[in-house]
Amino acid sequence: MRSGFTRYPLLALCLGLVLTLPLIAGHAAQAQAATVPAGTSAPDSARIAALEQQVAAQSTAIANAQTSGDNAWMLVSAALVLMMSGPGLALFYGGLVRKKNVLGTMMQTFAMMAVITVLWALLTYSLAFASGNAFIGGLHNLFLRGVGLQPDPNYAATIPLQTFMVYQLMFAIITPALITGAFAERMKFSAMLVFMVLWSIIVYSPMAHMVWGIHGLLNATSGRIPSLDFAGGTVVHVTSGVSALVTALYLGKRIGYPREPMPPHSVVLSFIGACLLWVGWFGFNAGSALAAGTLATSAFVATHFGAAAAALSWSAAEWIRNGKPSALGAISGAVAGLVAITPASGFVTPMGALCIGLIAGIICFYMVVKVKTIFGYDDSLDAFGVHGVGGTIGAILTGLFATSGINPIFGNGKPTGLFEGNSVQLIHQLIGVAIAWGLSAVGTLIILFIVDKTIGLRVTAEQERTGLDLSQHGEEGYEWSH
Repeated sequence: MRSGFTRYPLLALCLGLVLTLPLIAGHAAQAQAATVPAGTSAPDSARIAALEQQVAAQSTAIANAQTSGDNAWMLVSAALVLMMSGPGLALFYGGLVRKKNVLGTMMQTFAMMAVITVLWALLTYSLAFASGNAFIGGLHNLFLRGVGLQPDPNYAATIPLQTFMVYQLMFAIITPALITGAFAERMKFSAMLVFMVLWSIIVYSPMAHMVWGIHGLLNATSGRIPSLDFAGGTVVHVTSGVSALVTALYLGKRIGYPREPMPPHSVVLSFIGACLLWVGWFGFNAGSALAAGTLATSAFVATHFGAAAAALSWSAAEWIRNGKPSALGAISGAVAGLVAITPASGFVTPMGALCIGLIAGIICFYMVVKVKTIFGYDDSLDAFGVHGVGGTIGAILTGLFATSGINPIFGNGKPTGLFEGNSVQLIHQLIGVAIAWGLSAVGTLIILFIVDKTIGLRVTAEQERTGLDLSQHGEEGYEWSH
């Protein structure tokens, strides 16, 4: 008897196809899988590649946005620091002198804006920030060679090196300008120019390199004696303040000092100048974060709190001593607070900033009112009493109040200041201050001697009585007859 398959050949063919089709499909799938990465289909692979390109594009866009934001903040900060010199310091100092010296005093600050800029481009930027030894930079960046539009990760990874360069230039301008407050009303303009050029080379550039330069002796991250100076307590204020004292002592007193009264001719000008200094100081300190991030915010807040606290403590001390607070005292206290918070601004909490400001206001008041009278030196506009003393106080107190919660500069989890458990830091701060004092005193004295013996430092007695406006510049700040 024949089977059903022989009797029905069509049925047998259909059953055979049904049984073999799954096997054929399985072999085809295996062949396709051999051409695609394991666990991924062809459409999935294309989607992953597209996502990777999208992520890369977004990362580039974010980096470009960060660079643009940081660069914009740093350029604004550079302009704010320049505003501290002119018109800020020019008005502040100009109002404190007698009216026959107002233009001469303001011209000294303005001259620094021009002279130091050219010197910085030719030489002193390289001495301050080019790689060198622990004490001074090399000559690699003479004439700004190699200072282009690409970032230098050694200093600031998200802004052009030229932005960093021009920002640091503004510090180099205002620092020697601060010294002019000590010899106001009695130094020749020509002597002032030569003195400031030599001072910027011999004193400022080495100090800036030691604190901020690559592998500088006092550099907080790469130096042998890591000293904390966020925005220039030692580099700017101690050097200028100590140099101011040495210059005042070398030149001697103004004719008639202290027998004749020499009050400020316009506290209004000084008041406006002090307010401009306060605003500009945000660029000075918060800009020293070198980026528009949280550290800039912290430095901004600390700067404001330190200034406010010192204005109050100086005014309170004056109120207790004299029976009333003065506008001149209030603005002097604010400047003292700004000076003292400068080295600490990127390391301390708002409460730490208040403490530093309160301490600085009282001590600087005492230095200006009592100590200067006791020793009898003629620091005309109290450059030493405010900047030298305030910078020293701030640098030392930074070693106490610095906290890793604001800036873990030594590494996450490692203490920063004495109150956090790093007792060695206070010693480092004292060493940094001592080096700044020594370099400034010795360097300034040598420069003064050289300039004095070559072209002379001081105006004649007749020129001093006439005033710097007419004797040095042939013009007057105020023409009352018109």
